[in-house]
Parts: sequence; structure tokens; C-alpha cells
Amino acid sequence: MSKTAESVWENCLSFIKDNIQEQAYKTWFEPIKSVELTDNALYIQVPSKFFYEWLEEHYVKLLKVALTKELGKNAKLLYKIKMENTYGNKQPFTEQLPSAHRSPVKPQDVDAPLKNLSPELKNPFVIPGIRNLKIESQLNANYSFDNFLEGDSNRLARSAGMAVANKPGGTSFNPLLIFGGVGLGKTHLAHAIGVEIKDKYPDKTVLYISAEVFTQQYIDSVKKNTRNDFIHFYQLIDVLIIDDVQFLSGKSGTQDVFFHIFNFLHQNGKQVILTSDKAPVDMQDIEQRLLSRFKWGLSAELHQPDYETRISILKNILYRDGVEMPEEIIEYVARNIKTNVRELEGAIISLIAQSSFNKKEVTLDLAKGVVEKFVKNVKREISIDYIQKVVSDYFQLDIDTLQSKTRKRHVVQARQLAMFFAKKFTKASLANIGSQIGDRDHATVLHACKTVDNLVTTDKQFRKFVEDIHKKLSL
Repeated sequence: MSKTAESVWENCLSFIKDNIQEQAYKTWFEPIKSVELTDNALYIQVPSKFFYEWLEEHYVKLLKVALTKELGKNAKLLYKIKMENTYGNKQPFTEQLPSAHRSPVKPQDVDAPLKNLSPELKNPFVIPGIRNLKIESQLNANYSFDNFLEGDSNRLARSAGMAVANKPGGTSFNPLLIFGGVGLGKTHLAHAIGVEIKDKYPDKTVLYISAEVFTQQYIDSVKKNTRNDFIHFYQLIDVLIIDDVQFLSGKSGTQDVFFHIFNFLHQNGKQVILTSDKAPVDMQDIEQRLLSRFKWGLSAELHQPDYETRISILKNILYRDGVEMPEEIIEYVARNIKTNVRELEGAIISLIAQSSFNKKEVTLDLAKGVVEKFVKNVKREISIDYIQKVVSDYFQLDIDTLQSKTRKRHVVQARQLAMFFAKKFTKASLANIGSQIGDRDHATVLHACKTVDNLVTTDKQFRKFVEDIHKKLSL
């Protein structure tokens, strides 16, 4: 007998009824109607947005178990919300939203040593010298592996993240350093690892914090003379996630305290996850002993997503927001916005907003208008290829000559200028710049940048080269 939306939902309801109180069942499940079943997705109709939010917050795990029993592990649940129509049409307006299948991350209880117990504390069930702390993980449950789509640009980092989530502190990826340019998903992936760990190991204490907040906390602890308490608190954490670790550059006190915390966590089999916009080799003003520890585990780079990955990302955003859009428009946006995921998401959300607020159908012309605004802003993010073209044209060379092994002085200077401007105008690592400009290593790029800096101050003609090329790249 083939399954129908009604039969699947009836079976789900009988399972749910056995697992919750009767009053809750009557209030939250009896008003729901099954609407449609397609492949492994069940559509249900709920009376309001509030209803949808309540189910997602309180019953999402129960719904997931019930649906998985019926439709298998790839089961999807989508809500259709019947709205009162405000535009005078006769048909009621329906909003469609997918289930996140994920409840918010709950606070964590930790037993922490307490030196100065108040004399009034006489509870015999409290172990002397121990206080129970509630630690918020600071994780965003919406940043999960489910919506961090895999592609060639992120496969290594994502796979390493999954390995860490399955066995925190028990892999050779400790620390796991995820690095890459702006908007490529470093923070998303860091949260996804933490959320997955909390799902698999609810007893582990996970903490996500930005390096900026960590630094501010340390400064406050020094002012209040509670530095040791600050260190002891971080030594309680099982999985420490620090975002934008490059922010520690030049802050010797914070680096020193982080060094001691890192050592303690690592030696005790706890997991450390770091994100940065630079590879360890490119981080400046970070102590050598700390940099060497960053290199103990795995450094995984996130690259710009390729065309297929961009298509998948756009389709995932549309699915998440319950919006349907013609294939040609999705392809147009993916072809024209290449720099990073954040801009891709911004463009498609702008398109959805323009369409819904102005009551316009999404057309290719509307898409062109929205994308044009984004691309104008994006063009300022200059690529290494474009820099090589500008420098080659300026010196009347072809790009093959610029990238060649020749040691002719004018070609060497042009190559060094290309490396200098690539470091100045892009977020690429020194190693990445070197590999794209004649397959050189990062040390060659570093030497080129220092040479250009020196020549600008001592050679008037060379200074003019730099000024001219800078103007061309800034147009």
C-alpha cells in the first residue's frame, strides 16, 4: 500500500500521543492537518506562525523521531501557515517554512571550585568547595552542518570539523584552525562543530567566544585582580571555540594567558577550535610559542565557493525561507556573485525582499537590478589575476613573462609589485599569493613586500610606479 500524507501523519500522531500529555496533544497536535507528501517530505498545515514557532521550540525532536520512523533518516518536515489575507484577494495567503529539526542549545551545568564559600552555606548536599555554574555555550543552533553545504572549496575543513564533532579531543586535529577570507563560513563551521558536539555529547561543556570578547574579559580580570579565576573558568571547558584568533595580535598579556589555558586544555584531552582570516604563517605580532601550537593540529583553509556549490547554497536558502524561484534566476545570481557566501546570501535575500515588499514577481530584470548593486560593491574586492593584468599592462609585459623564472631586473620588480599589491588589496594568504604569481613560496612574497617598502623610500622612479599602479587598482 502506498503511503499518503494522511496515513503518514496519522502514524506520527499515534506515536506522539504515546509520548506527551493528553492536554498538550489536544492543544498542539489535533489542530494540525496533513497537506501533501512528496518523496521524503511531509507538508503539514498549522494555524499560525506562533504555532509553528512553539512546535519548533518544544516538540521538534519528537516530530523528528516520529517522521524518521515513517519516512527514513532523510525525512523532511515542512509547515504551511495559513495567513489572513491583507490584500483583498479571496484566497488565503499561505507561508511555507521548513522545520529546523533542531532545538536551541541549553545552558550547561558545571561544578567549579569555590575558594570563599559563604559561612551561611550549610546544605549537606553541596560538596564543600564546589559551586554549580550555569555556562551558556553561546552557540547558534541555526548554524549547523545541515545547512553548511559541502563543495570543493570547503571539503577539507568540513570533513575535519565532522571528525572533531564525532570525537572531540580524540583526533589529531587538535587544535583545529579554520582560516579563510571574509564571508566564507568560518564562524558558521565553528558553531556547527559545537552544536554537533552538544547533540552527540550533551554532558560536554562547549563554549564559543570571539577573541575580542576573550581579550576584554581578560582585561577586566586584571583590573579586578581575578586573573586566576579567569584561567580556572576556562580550564573547566571541554570544547573551547575561539573566533577571529588573529585579534590576539600584539596583545602580549592576552596571548600569555591563552597560552596557559591552551596548554592545560590540550594536555587534558580537551578540544580547541580556532578561526582566523589568516594562515598561521601570515599572522603577525603573535608569539612564536603560540603560533607553533596553532600548527600542532590541522590548519584547514576555506576557499571561494565554485559555481555548483553557489547553486546549492542559493537553493538551500530558498528552501529554508519557503520560497520558490525559477532556475534561470538562481543560475544568474550564482554566475555573477562569486566572492563569498555572505554576499550570495545577501543578494538572494534582497531579491526575495524586493519581490515580496513590492508585490512583484521575481523576474530576470529584477534579479539583474539587485545583482548589479551587489557587484558594484564587490568589484572593490580585487582579485590576484586582475592585479597581475594591471601590473603587466603597466610594464608592457605579458602575464607569462611576469610569472616566469627570469631574473631580469624590470620583470623581477614587476613581479614583486604584483605580490605587494596582492597582499595589500586581497585577503589571500602569502602562500596563496605566491602560488598564483609564478608558483613561488610564501617567503618569496614576504621578501618582495619588504623590497617594495624599502625601494619606495629610496627610489623616486620606483615610488612613481607604486603610485601609478595604486591609482589604477583604486579606480
